[in-house]
Amino acid sequence: MKRISNAVTSLQSGVARSKRLLAVLIVAVVLAPTALRADAIGDILSLFHTITSTLQGPIGGALNEMRKVSAAVNNFRQQIIWPLALINQTRSFVSATRAHYTGLMSQIEGLKNNSATLVLPMQLESIFRGAQSGSIGQIPSLYTQVYQPVALSGTAQPGQRNLMDIDDAMAMDSLKTSMVSDQTTQGMLTLADSLEQQAMTAAPGSASMVTAQARIADLVTQAQLAKMLAAQLRQEATKLAHQNATIKHSATTTHNLFNEIQQVLAHP
Repeated sequence: MKRISNAVTSLQSGVARSKRLLAVLIVAVVLAPTALRADAIGDILSLFHTITSTLQGPIGGALNEMRKVSAAVNNFRQQIIWPLALINQTRSFVSATRAHYTGLMSQIEGLKNNSATLVLPMQLESIFRGAQSGSIGQIPSLYTQVYQPVALSGTAQPGQRNLMDIDDAMAMDSLKTSMVSDQTTQGMLTLADSLEQQAMTAAPGSASMVTAQARIADLVTQAQLAKMLAAQLRQEATKLAHQNATIKHSATTTHNLFNEIQQVLAHP
């Protein structure tokens, strides 16, 4: 199709150059001496007749055929490959959907679920619901103030202190992961809104580019979901480990108590 358009353009340019050359010749004849003017005018008229016949004959027919082919190709594109009626229908559907749901989605995104009422818990909840990864550094300090630090050595057994420490670590890890996930979700919502706007104004043939962007966004979302699932699995694993450690500690305590009772009973 592009080669046909280039050929038509070249032929049209050649015709225009021929006309300009003819105009130059006519001016030259007018300015020539009177003796040469009569013969020159006859030659020019003969040349003009030849050019006109050629343009109306073979070249004109070829140009008409090329125009027909170009029109047929354009019609095929508009009716089969990129049907304008369906494209406009899709644009109207996307526009109507956005107009109907944009307000509702904005209200849902604006809902606040914060429930803490005291100062320190309110600060901690505000941070881990803020969806700002830059605030992650504030989590440990506020977490320790709300949930208390690990017991000092001497006030609790080493095993108990280990469990306290790892439970706090996993809890803070989950909070930090949720903050990053919330921030990623906001970015994905912004990207989805941008893709919707592109879908309303995308030119025929550019759907594959919009689809590629949507696929990439979907992959990012899937990766984030996998990360959240991994965080949940770690949380469940440490919970089971904590329960098992408690059972082990109870078994050890029971065994030590049994030995002490045996020693008391064996004492004369």
